[in-house]
Amino acid sequence: MNIAIIGGGPAGLMAAEAARAGGAEVDLYDAMASVGRKFLLAGKGGLNLTHSEPSEKFLARYGDRRPQIEPLLASFGPDALRAWAKGLGVDTFVGSSGRVFPKDLKAAPLLRAWIRRLRKAGVRFHLHHRWSGWDGQGALCFATPEGSRSVQADAVVLALGGGSWPKLGSDASWVPLLAGRGLHLAPLQPANCGFDADWSEHFRTKFAGHPVKSVAIIVKNAAGAESWHPGEFVITETGVEGGVIYAVSSSLRDEILSKGLATLRLDLAPDRDVPRLTHDLSRPRGKRTMATHLQRQAHIEGVKAGLLREVLSKEDFADPARLAAAIKALPLQLVAARPLEEAISTAGGVPFDALDARLMIRSLPGLFCAGEMLDWEAPTGGYLLTACFATGQVSGAGAAAWLNKRGTSEAVSRLKTED
Repeated sequence: MNIAIIGGGPAGLMAAEAARAGGAEVDLYDAMASVGRKFLLAGKGGLNLTHSEPSEKFLARYGDRRPQIEPLLASFGPDALRAWAKGLGVDTFVGSSGRVFPKDLKAAPLLRAWIRRLRKAGVRFHLHHRWSGWDGQGALCFATPEGSRSVQADAVVLALGGGSWPKLGSDASWVPLLAGRGLHLAPLQPANCGFDADWSEHFRTKFAGHPVKSVAIIVKNAAGAESWHPGEFVITETGVEGGVIYAVSSSLRDEILSKGLATLRLDLAPDRDVPRLTHDLSRPRGKRTMATHLQRQAHIEGVKAGLLREVLSKEDFADPARLAAAIKALPLQLVAARPLEEAISTAGGVPFDALDARLMIRSLPGLFCAGEMLDWEAPTGGYLLTACFATGQVSGAGAAAWLNKRGTSEAVSRLKTED
């Protein structure tokens, strides 16, 4: 029995490993000249493989998709991922934030060891093979440098990524191919992305590229519940991006979709409360400028002071109580998410209700899906990679099990016919 894996990212490579372990012949196809390109890009920041936080908190990171992701992580979760890396000769450690990294903080050694092990196990790699759908006989069609190629496979695992980072291969070209087979897909949307704000020319010129550190963001979800997220972010030419913005990007994106804009509130002084700020800002400033007064009494300067001036009126600055309240909850309006191709990851795709527990499309038997093609999202911090590995493991093992069961059923049918 032969399984074709299309896509050479973490989900596809894990599907290949699991399918081969299940006894299948495995061929892996990728449009690029090498596999794991986005994986290597993630490694430039230290390769955050997973997270060490307690299971309940970890699972909560998947939001509304927790019920679908939880059983997948039960098959291959954070502990299994760390043990898997160790089996490749890559030890991991837990950083001060709870995130888990390889000890050398590099992706390339792990990827090389993984590919060597896959090749040794018998997985065949076919690069420069861009999948273009099926022919009239149901064979897979690929565009290659030598021309078109048709491939027959007993089962297929699609692990083609979402629509972010198209230059690395995740270009969403699979969307019309699956839609053409009658599959109803959730529209792809940017996740872990930046947002546009209507900065004044003065603010944009002075502060684009500046980090905003030691802050917190307060957002409301669709149910109206508030959440508080400490961290930092960066001012861009068009708006905001970075760590804490990514952590709340799904809420901001959904609010923009429903209301036309989103409002987040910035706590510019997380270590002080409103009464203390009001007391300190009420002190006479004498001949000192407001900038000096803010710096001395509230430790607000630079880009933080710039944000206050971007939003507040002169009257707000003249009233210590109003100024203190604004420092603790500065309203910042965002008008649009950045384009899909700029996002770190993608929401939307193949809905879980179209899949069985093995991640096979019910209406297309023998066709499995894994990774960011599925309709889920998670913040950065190891959650994305962990679930991509898990979906790859489940789909690859599921494809092999499905073929084994089908083969057994066919053999039993033949015996009954012969009898």
